Amino acid sequence: MAAAALQSFIAFAPAGVPRLDEIHLNAAALSGAVAIAGVAMVLFGLAPAIMTSRVELQRALRSDTRQSGSRRSRLATEALVAGQVALALVVLSAAGLIAKSLLKLERAELSLEPSGLLIGELAVRYDQHDDAAKQRALLERLLPQLRAIPGVRGVSPVVAVPFAGAAAWDGRPAAEGQSQEESAANPMLNMDVVTPDYFETLGIPVLRGRGFTEADRADAPNVVVISQSAARHYWPGQDPIGKRLRMGADLERTVTVIGVVPDTRYRDLRNARPSVYFPLRQSFFPFAPLALALRMSGAPDAQVPVIRRVISETEPGVALTSAASFETYLDGPLAQPRLNALLLAVFAGAAVVLAAVGLFGAMATMVRQRTRELGVRMALGANAGDLRRMVMGRGLTIAVIGSALGLIGALVANRLLLGLLYDVTPTDPATLTVVTGFLVVVAAVASFIPARATTRIDPVVALRTE
Repeated sequence: MAAAALQSFIAFAPAGVPRLDEIHLNAAALSGAVAIAGVAMVLFGLAPAIMTSRVELQRALRSDTRQSGSRRSRLATEALVAGQVALALVVLSAAGLIAKSLLKLERAELSLEPSGLLIGELAVRYDQHDDAAKQRALLERLLPQLRAIPGVRGVSPVVAVPFAGAAAWDGRPAAEGQSQEESAANPMLNMDVVTPDYFETLGIPVLRGRGFTEADRADAPNVVVISQSAARHYWPGQDPIGKRLRMGADLERTVTVIGVVPDTRYRDLRNARPSVYFPLRQSFFPFAPLALALRMSGAPDAQVPVIRRVISETEPGVALTSAASFETYLDGPLAQPRLNALLLAVFAGAAVVLAAVGLFGAMATMVRQRTRELGVRMALGANAGDLRRMVMGRGLTIAVIGSALGLIGALVANRLLLGLLYDVTPTDPATLTVVTGFLVVVAAVASFIPARATTRIDPVVALRTE
């Protein structure tokens, strides 16, 4: 049973790092999304705009007013453009929320120091290291040799590689004096078995009490270090130092809390997990941790060949099967959020272009259809600025109506993104304000170009048009 359990913790590629086939699938999905967005932009945006722009000005001026487009058709066109603006705002707000969520996730407080941290995994021969005692003896021989390598500032075993999720160890300790019902309501804690220099190696500060020392051996009192949220759960408003927890399948093992550290994101990037740490020499688990964390003074990957050689020379039946910097593991949980942000940014960009082209086409058509009216206004004393404001005002009115509809749609649709967001609400006011303002600016630019065309209208020519 110990060998089977041990096998589940031996991996041959860094956990959480995207596999090559996954990257190919992501690239294919991205290419398809870009192609679909491009085709949609051409078919539904550029093609109608080009067709509109090919209308001859003289022909339009000479056409009967009744043939130049009724009010009903113009309102229908403007309604479609407002719908484009609304859809653009919905997609753009979703892209903004995902982007903001990604930025917050990339800047999440890890409560450890990732730079210079190397994580590796050991593969052992089961016939030689088939129980916890033999595995601990292996680590006792191997760790001093690794610490002696130039550039290695600290090393400690860890239960699992970063962001291992369910592949790590969980437990539900009970505080001394808790009833069976109270114990059942305790949270599951992330459990790790480490050496005295673990907290220094990972850059985790000890907030209260102390960390482990070489004196925390098998014949010494059983001790643990717990994280802040665990301390708050078991002893709210009290000093946890010196308090006792009951561990084990039947809660028969009693341990004393000697230190408190922050909750870290070593296991889960999205959530700082409550944890309990055990000294390696007092571990009662059926097998020992066979992943390693090494603090390097230089680039973490540079010393991997030396580390492999020292391990193979010290323990011929042991191999370092994988080794990667902490930043490499960090790319794993960030890969999907980054892809989500990129895909939504592509679609949002296409939607904004479609809305801008649609608004430009609608305003250009309005200027052509109402050329005689504009000429009359100029003959009655209106200047170019008045005409520009009229056209731009119409365009901005369409944009504002579309934005209002889009905001309503975004407030409903963005709730579907709840599982993809981190530390951002689906109704984030800042994001909705920024994207709405951006769309209004785009609408103003799209309306300004047709509005400028009104300054080139000759009122004499316009008034002669039948």
